[in-house]
Amino acid sequence: MASLTDSHFDLFDLPPTFAVDRQKLDDAYRTVQAQVHPDRFAAAGDAQRRLAMQWATHANEAYQTLRDSLKRARYMLSLRGVDVDAENNTAMEPAFLMQQMEWRENIEDAASARNVGALEALLDELREEERVRFTKLEALIDSKSDQAASEAVRQLMFIERVATEIGAQIERLEHA
Repeated sequence: MASLTDSHFDLFDLPPTFAVDRQKLDDAYRTVQAQVHPDRFAAAGDAQRRLAMQWATHANEAYQTLRDSLKRARYMLSLRGVDVDAENNTAMEPAFLMQQMEWRENIEDAASARNVGALEALLDELREEERVRFTKLEALIDSKSDQAASEAVRQLMFIERVATEIGAQIERLEHA
């Protein structure tokens, strides 16, 4: 079995590429969990039970990271020594900053007008934007264009936050 310090890709015997075969990931996760699940070590000594718990935790974290495209991108960049630093690095291309402002204004207008349809249309627009940007991100990561990929990740994180906000607005309006 792999080491606790091996990459998530090594743990599941997957190639370190942005595109992940979800079925292979799911199958590999189940295999690893079957080997390290703490229930298998219930009668073992304390050290073995602790180690099993560490392995199970590591497998769960690795699985959650690799199955989520944005987490996987951040993880892959971190393996290359690139910190996305989304909390402190807000530098983005001017066109994206303008787009952010437009989205925010549209959300405010639709929420003020209690227009769920407009919010849903905006959410659809964001999801399409997200899809296009993930395709570009895959190419950036696989070509090792790490700084551009880092900015793309920050942009996608913003889009994800805005989509969550829109979803919350829709839910609030539907339940008001």
